[in-house]
Amino acid sequence: MTGNEYGFDTLAIHAGQEPDPRTGSVVPPIYQTSTFAQDAVGSPRLGYEYSRSGNPTRDALQECLAAIEGGRRGLAFASGLAAEDALLRTLCRPGDHVVIPDDAYGGTFRLFSKVAENWGLDWTAAPLGDLDAVRAAFRPGKTRMIWAETPTNPLLNIADIAALAGLAHEYDAVLAVDNTFASPYLQQPLGLGADVVIHSTTKYLGGHSDVVGGALVTAEDGLGEQLAFHQNAMGAINGPFDAWLTLRGIKTLGVRMDRHCDNAERIVGFLQSHAKVVEVLYPGLESHPGHEIAAKQMSRFGGMISFRAKGGREQAIDICNRTKLFVLAESLGGVESLIEHPGQMTHLSAAGSPLEVPADLVRLSVGIETADDLLTDLEQALG
Repeated sequence: MTGNEYGFDTLAIHAGQEPDPRTGSVVPPIYQTSTFAQDAVGSPRLGYEYSRSGNPTRDALQECLAAIEGGRRGLAFASGLAAEDALLRTLCRPGDHVVIPDDAYGGTFRLFSKVAENWGLDWTAAPLGDLDAVRAAFRPGKTRMIWAETPTNPLLNIADIAALAGLAHEYDAVLAVDNTFASPYLQQPLGLGADVVIHSTTKYLGGHSDVVGGALVTAEDGLGEQLAFHQNAMGAINGPFDAWLTLRGIKTLGVRMDRHCDNAERIVGFLQSHAKVVEVLYPGLESHPGHEIAAKQMSRFGGMISFRAKGGREQAIDICNRTKLFVLAESLGGVESLIEHPGQMTHLSAAGSPLEVPADLVRLSVGIETADDLLTDLEQALG
């Protein structure tokens, strides 16, 4: 099933999820098994030998992921960072160089600065919305990849995917785009020229805060085969029950994202007019420096909002501690609304680095609750 034949919501519900041929089960079974009986030596049944190498439930998820991202190959991993690690070790070698966002997710920054750097991979942080700065960061013959987030976590900056793809390919490099914040429903980087898309499926794809996972989706079969080899050889695979939960979440991704966006737009309007908020960061605002590019490459602007508290760090932390419906927790993209202080939570690993986030920053993951209830909660938390 492809996007040329079917709409997004049809793919989300049906791609890779044909009724079970033996029983007629409408929902793909959970193949909770470590190994598979073989018909004869050298003759595994349907190609399945061992669940690290292949599992029917994971295969169903992987086929669905490829379909909804408009890609050729989807691969599911134990977490978003496991997917990132597999991508880096597949495409890069010691001595190579990667350009990353100057406001990347804290876990991604930690992977580059504390793990990959020790392995010999070099990196430079640059504002990816500034193509001249990205070009200046390139090291011809060394730069293997541009690693993009758009919108970024947590400052919600926007990068022009098509322009970055052109720049990367000019230098025979690869463009990898973390599409976690937007989700495939709102943005499809492969159609804009990206080579590979990264997801923490823990977030919007799973959508219910009950499963951890990651994914890679490639534009070409060749890169997909390389990644599949490393997925098996390195072993950080998505378990069958986790794959099943993620598939269940994907079925409602479209309708959930519509509500996330509706609620976020109302909250942005409220925060903009509040005396205790200095700045609202949301790409749907015409005042946002990346608004025009976001409008070009996204269908809507998502459920993530960041804002800066007028009272600085202490007030930002106080707001996080005072909410009742917004749960104080890391992660994002679930049906319930979450609030956090990035400087002390998800982005603590970037403290003291050029990627350190403002101390007065509050990040919201807007859920699908009744919008009026969320607004009332924020109003009392802001005091």
